[in-house]
Amino acid sequence: MKKFRFRQFKIYQDVREFRKEIKSLSKDKFPKEEQFCLISQLWRALDSILLNIAEGSDRGTDKDFAHYLNNSHTSLNEVVACLDVALDDEYITVEDHQKYLGNAEKLANQLTAFRKNLLERPTK
Repeated sequence: MKKFRFRQFKIYQDVREFRKEIKSLSKDKFPKEEQFCLISQLWRALDSILLNIAEGSDRGTDKDFAHYLNNSHTSLNEVVACLDVALDDEYITVEDHQKYLGNAEKLANQLTAFRKNLLERPTK
């Protein structure tokens, strides 16, 4: 199905997997009292990463799409901050924190490279 081109982007597929892993982590390790606070914020940020890639992919110009990729990156930053809070509040281990920070860094690098590529392409 070619209609939804964003589904073919590696970054989109990788973010889907990251989102799934972090949601599972938060379900398993965060206390119930965080359901409407930290977990809610974390899940909105995770969704935002994915949704900005999808929304931006159908914008009229590469510059517009790059803007949405930047929004995805800022949402990823928010996820990292939520992971920091979870570590500080002892909901997750240092090992979990390092693992998911490493995954987040890979996604950040992908988003940056994709955005840079869009902005450097000659306009048609």
